[in-house]
Amino acid sequence: MKMFDPLYKLVSTTQAKSSSPFNPSSLLPGLFTLTPLTSIAQRTAQSGTSPLDPLVLAPGLHLQLTANDLNKGEYPACAALTTGYVFRVENPATVYFLQRVGRTGYLTDLKVSAQSTTSRSLPTRDEALASLGYYASIGCSIFALQRVYALGDIWGLFFMSNLILTRLINFVILRRRSQPGWFGAPEPGVEGDLFILLSQDRWVRIRGQVDDLKALTSGTWLSEPTTLEGFFEAVAKLLIYANVAVAGHATDAGVWTIVSMLLVNGGLLAWDNLRIHRLSMYGRTMQTVGEPKRYFRRRDLAEQLIKESGRDDWAVAMGLIVKDNASKEKDHGVKVTM
Repeated sequence: MKMFDPLYKLVSTTQAKSSSPFNPSSLLPGLFTLTPLTSIAQRTAQSGTSPLDPLVLAPGLHLQLTANDLNKGEYPACAALTTGYVFRVENPATVYFLQRVGRTGYLTDLKVSAQSTTSRSLPTRDEALASLGYYASIGCSIFALQRVYALGDIWGLFFMSNLILTRLINFVILRRRSQPGWFGAPEPGVEGDLFILLSQDRWVRIRGQVDDLKALTSGTWLSEPTTLEGFFEAVAKLLIYANVAVAGHATDAGVWTIVSMLLVNGGLLAWDNLRIHRLSMYGRTMQTVGEPKRYFRRRDLAEQLIKESGRDDWAVAMGLIVKDNASKEKDHGVKVTM
C-alpha cells in the first residue's frame, strides 16, 4: 500500500542509522563534565563568586553549590583568649580554609583585616599566578566556544550553552544565599585573639578586630535555599545530566574541542586553588602570618598561650589542662569515669 511508503522509509532509515558503529568518544564531554572534582567548589569557598564565573567551564561545575560541605561536617572548638569564652566556628567556608592551612602538630598564625584597610601594593607571586590561571581558563572557554561555532556544530554549541547557563544559575543562587547575616553584637575598635582546635591536632590562632573575627567565624556563610532557589538548583542539575545525551550528536571535532577545554580548565583551576593562600568574604580577608610553629606536646602549647593571655579558663574549658584541685581529688581516690 503506497500510503505506508513514507513510514517504511522512515523505519528503514532509522534502522540504518542504529546499525552504524557506536562512537565512544561522544560520551566523553558529558562524562568529563560529571567528574566529581571539587575545584570550582573550592574556589567558591575561598574567593566567593565573580560575574565571570559562568565562562569558567570545568569538570565538576555541577558541584559548585556543595562548597558549603567542604568542611566535612567539622565545626571546631574556638576559645577567645581575651575573654575566656569557648564556642565553635560556625562558618563552614572558614573551617575549610583553616583545614587547608593547618598542619598536624603545628600552630598556624592568621590575621583578619578589612579589605578596605589593606594596602594596595602589587599582588604576591602566588596571587598573580592564581589570577593568571583563572583568566586563562576564561580565555580557553571563549576559544573553545568560538571553535565549535566555526565548525558549525549546533549540538556542540547547545552543549556549551547548557554549561554556561548552569554556571549562571549557580552564580545567581550563590549571590542570593551568601548575603551577610547574623554576626552578633558589634564591638567596634576591640581587638580579638582566637585559638582554634582543629581535628588531627591542627592548631590555629587568629588575631584582628573582633567585628572582623565575628564576620568570618560566626553565623553562616550560605543560608538555606528558598523554594525558588531550590527549584532553579534542580534545573541546573538536570541541564548537566541532559548534556550527556546532547553530546552524542556533536561532531568529532566538536567533541574533542570540548574535551580539551574541560581538561585544560580543570588543570588551571586546580593550579589556581593551590596558589590561593587567603580567604576573602564579607569584605574581609584572612591570611597566614609567618611560618607555623611546631610543638611536641599540646601541654607546651597551652602553657605558652596561657602565659601570653594571662588566663587559663579557656584552656580548662577546651580540655587542654586540668585544674590543680581536680588533680588532687583524683589522687585521693575519687572515682573518675571516662
